[in-house]
Amino acid sequence: MVAAAATAAEDIANPGGKRSLVSSGAFVVGRKLTTKAQTPDATIERMNMNFAELGLGDAQLRACEALGFKTPTPIQRQAIPVVLAGNDLIGCAETGTGKTAAFLLPILQKLSETRRPGVRALVLAPTRELALQIQKNYTELNTVKGDRSVILIGGANMRTQISDLRRGATVVIATPGRLLDLAERGSLNLSHVEVLVLDEADRMLDMGFLPAIRKVLSLVPSKRQTLLFSATLSGEIEKLARSTMKQPKLVEVSPRGRAASLVEQTAYHVSAESKTKLLLDLLELENFERVLVFARTRRSAERLSHILEARDHRVNRIHSDRSQPQREAALRGFRDGKTRVLVATDIAARGLDVDSVSHVINYDVPSAPEDYVHRIGRTGRAGNKGQAITIVTSGEETSLRAIERLMGQTVKRIIPEGFGGRNIAPPASKPFARSGGGAFTRSFRPRRASR
Repeated sequence: MVAAAATAAEDIANPGGKRSLVSSGAFVVGRKLTTKAQTPDATIERMNMNFAELGLGDAQLRACEALGFKTPTPIQRQAIPVVLAGNDLIGCAETGTGKTAAFLLPILQKLSETRRPGVRALVLAPTRELALQIQKNYTELNTVKGDRSVILIGGANMRTQISDLRRGATVVIATPGRLLDLAERGSLNLSHVEVLVLDEADRMLDMGFLPAIRKVLSLVPSKRQTLLFSATLSGEIEKLARSTMKQPKLVEVSPRGRAASLVEQTAYHVSAESKTKLLLDLLELENFERVLVFARTRRSAERLSHILEARDHRVNRIHSDRSQPQREAALRGFRDGKTRVLVATDIAARGLDVDSVSHVINYDVPSAPEDYVHRIGRTGRAGNKGQAITIVTSGEETSLRAIERLMGQTVKRIIPEGFGGRNIAPPASKPFARSGGGAFTRSFRPRRASR
């Protein structure tokens, strides 16, 4: 029953003389190419001194060098030593900051130090796209021959996955529903798991995976290392951590809910009937390189993609009604530049790793403020600048204010002429208050019982 519910949750996931709508001017962000330097082994530690100081071994340093990693990101700098020390960890950082490498590098090193049979590391992810991205990163970083990863996701052939498991797997990367399906069939043994990773834990809870997570926890050994990574930390996440982890260390490298610092944010106020018209003008009047358009529902994503296709845009879409091969093809075409516009529901906000997304357009304001942060985190990655545009109606202004409260900052408002928008009173001069900021590490201990 739990597996069936979890599986269901996975599937929920005219230029004619007009003036420019973006007064600051559109800009194009391209992907920076890195050349693999042919460097003698003796100089690897010198080139990757920061990574070496984290306690990583020669094999991991060579993998970092081959991928062009020069300096650890803040989450990598703080999380890697904690994981290598064997501590449980809660890692919180904004999207696009290298969280996957922060747990894969130390896990791979620990697995290489001793050889044991069975599944030794289990990584849970909320969406198929994120699981596929983690497996890609594992393949790039793994240096141990014979250590195989198997990916278990819905929408893929189960018989093939069972065959892959029978061939042996050291690391399993999975979505909760398919993992439990195979465990209940007796095709997957989790009794040897040494490290459990819950990636994007906040999204898994949002998607209703808490019962599935608790079931998975009952299948893995109680004596294990647990790593929980998330872009936001809610009360539910902290409650889950206290009930499943052993004195975890909290590594938080940015204020919770903070938007990516390299993203310029703008909100255009329009009437409800003018939203599509503005979207078309933005895409047709501005020199946008690669655009990710977010819609709230699958139906809306389908409608927008058909409209854009009729206007000769190179467009595709991704949502939970699309088959796994269709979703993979859409992402591949977007990464390769064959598709200029990708229309998506929030299922793509996690796990979409494309450095050169120049613009994110929120056709609908998300109902959950955290989803806005994840959406716009798809641009402004890998040190590049990005632009996030939100199309807002008067009925969505309340949701936009909630987003601003979460981020602790205001979004610039624009009322484009001829789109029926109306002036909304600006927020109070000091509407937001934040405590803390910057990077820190502390113990995450249970609260004392109230007296």
